[in-house]
Amino acid sequence: MRVPGTKGVDRVMPKPIREGNGPRHVAIIMDGNGRWAQRRGRPRLFGHHAGAKRVREIVEACPDLGVRYVTIFAFSTENWRRTQSEVAGLMSLFRRYITKEARALFEENVRVRFIGDRVRLDKKLVSLMDELEFMTSGCTGVNLTIAINYGGRDEVARATRRLAQDVAAGKLDPDAVNEETLPKYLDTCVLPDPDLVIRTSGEARISNFLLWQSAYAEYEFIDTLWPDFCAEEFGRLVTAYGNRERRYGGVKA
Repeated sequence: MRVPGTKGVDRVMPKPIREGNGPRHVAIIMDGNGRWAQRRGRPRLFGHHAGAKRVREIVEACPDLGVRYVTIFAFSTENWRRTQSEVAGLMSLFRRYITKEARALFEENVRVRFIGDRVRLDKKLVSLMDELEFMTSGCTGVNLTIAINYGGRDEVARATRRLAQDVAAGKLDPDAVNEETLPKYLDTCVLPDPDLVIRTSGEARISNFLLWQSAYAEYEFIDTLWPDFCAEEFGRLVTAYGNRERRYGGVKA
């Protein structure tokens, strides 16, 4: 098959994995945009723009690979520490991306959700996020979740606060709180936990991403910088997952 975004170059994608044998939900830490740009003598924002173009290619590859959910880490709670110009550029990129891609995502039947704390985001961006979520709310294809101003610890803290408020209001019995209860208060409450987490750029850390949800996820840390990450490589990682033995703390009989 022709890989989207390869400008007419035919590449062989790995064959789709067997039904029920591959990852249903893949989460991606899209790292390496800045380094990709700097190696080309360009500003970091040039790399972020290049990286944004890769998202569509990966989402388009999901159906053939049996991936129903894909969650991408776009901006963390720690990313506010970057230079003011880079943060402003990223926020502008998010607004532009949503405006440009909204119709295509809808027409491709992609359901879009955003996770993270929206309080610090500007009102225009939040409005665009709300509009895109509403526009695609009836879509039944790939579920794309975009994490903006997201941090795993922050998410758990916010969820715990909401849970405590329900306990204080008498809506929830404290004795009923267990590991099945907290996920109902997380940003990802309507999503299955990720089966596979991919991080690009050669860094081998999880950077505060989906801490609760990834307790039993498989991880792939690859050297490829995000703007160079293509559907072909994505397919190889998804297919490799299907060959792993998943025991969840048990042993094979």
